[in-house]
Amino acid sequence: MTAHLIRGAQLVDGSRADIRLEGRVIRAVGSGLDAAGATIVDADGLIALPGLVDLHTHLREPGAEESETVLSGSRAAAVGGFTAVNAMANSSPVADTAGVVEQVQALGEDAGYVTVRPIGAVSQGLRGTHLSEIGAMATSRARVRVFSDDGSCVSDPLLMRRALEYVKGFGGVLAQHAQEPRLTIGAQMNEGRLSAELGLAGWPAVAEEAIIARDVLLADHVGARLHVCHVSTAGSVEVIRWAKSRGIDVTAEVTPHHLVLTEDLIAGVDGASGYDARYKVNPPLRAREDVDALRAALADGTIDIVATDHAPHTSEAKCCEWPAAANGMVGLESALSVVHAAVVEPGLLDWADVARVLSSAPARIGQVAGHGQAIAAGAPAELTLYDPAATRTFSVADLAGQSQNSPYLGMPLPGRVVATFHRGYPTVLDGALLDAETVAAHAVAARSEQVPA
Repeated sequence: MTAHLIRGAQLVDGSRADIRLEGRVIRAVGSGLDAAGATIVDADGLIALPGLVDLHTHLREPGAEESETVLSGSRAAAVGGFTAVNAMANSSPVADTAGVVEQVQALGEDAGYVTVRPIGAVSQGLRGTHLSEIGAMATSRARVRVFSDDGSCVSDPLLMRRALEYVKGFGGVLAQHAQEPRLTIGAQMNEGRLSAELGLAGWPAVAEEAIIARDVLLADHVGARLHVCHVSTAGSVEVIRWAKSRGIDVTAEVTPHHLVLTEDLIAGVDGASGYDARYKVNPPLRAREDVDALRAALADGTIDIVATDHAPHTSEAKCCEWPAAANGMVGLESALSVVHAAVVEPGLLDWADVARVLSSAPARIGQVAGHGQAIAAGAPAELTLYDPAATRTFSVADLAGQSQNSPYLGMPLPGRVVATFHRGYPTVLDGALLDAETVAAHAVAARSEQVPA
């Protein structure tokens, strides 16, 4: 059984403590803890957070391993301080059967860097016409509890209603990619003055807001749980705020990039050339007033969590003319630093709030057992050590996945993840990933140990 003693970490309430990990459990939290038999980790100046949980990750495997694999995506997650990720269903084959979700979960277990929880597709093949094998995935070894056609909207209201009714029966949640497809045909960026100036087809805010409005009403009618993926507009915030005021069971996420980046980057700023496809994403980067509204909504709880929408692509899919480029950005490695810059430094959130929006709330929404718990004796040994005083210019060297389509390359970012512990063993130490063989061996040993209650 491995044991680690983390010395002098700052907890999210501002106090300092030692944290002793033994096997898969936090054995003790306090001062002057016994170091016998433990590896010492100096955490002076570091914040201890419960391991981060991402509710929205694209791992690409099976079918697009040239962009990412479960192993490479898990490594990227660990570098970013994550101990659990939820893998979206738009792989090839689509994760719409028990066999595929069980495969994805098994690959995550073998890799050992993070807990990988598969998300099942709502519709067969993501085509939006017939329901997938929702029941079979829910009762499979993967025990899927979140279902989404992310990348595509469940635009048929009848299919959406039936899906909500289905998942209600076992306490599942339906995560909607809110995009009315008929309003976004050929869309290339946020609709507004800038899209007109650049001659790019606009992506109207109402295409997102109309679907959210429809779906919160459907969720209310059915009495089911709805989660809204990657909210991007001020109008969407108001719809969600209204729904919550009515007691509708809806939760929502915002991505790190929608908290900091705006459509102006597409035109080029500070001497940078325009039409850089690193900034092409679905939903698109919006206006400054949308960014401000999203930050405020995260601060007041209208938006529940931050989720990365980590979307790796090959250089060929991104290094091309804007209309032909794929949508998506990688975000696992940079998420905590971006949240730090966007909402902690301006004073909108404190570190306890960060633990909520990046750990406890996503674990609760996604029903990710053994994650998101406060750092306390008896809790699962899932935690992250973060240096808030560090500064860096984000670079390719900071990326641990297979793809490099990060919008933050060359940007100054605060903080860095110093260590990540998953199931009591380190996946990152002194800011460096442990090698795959060592982590896989730790994972095998951890599976034989008793799981904490």
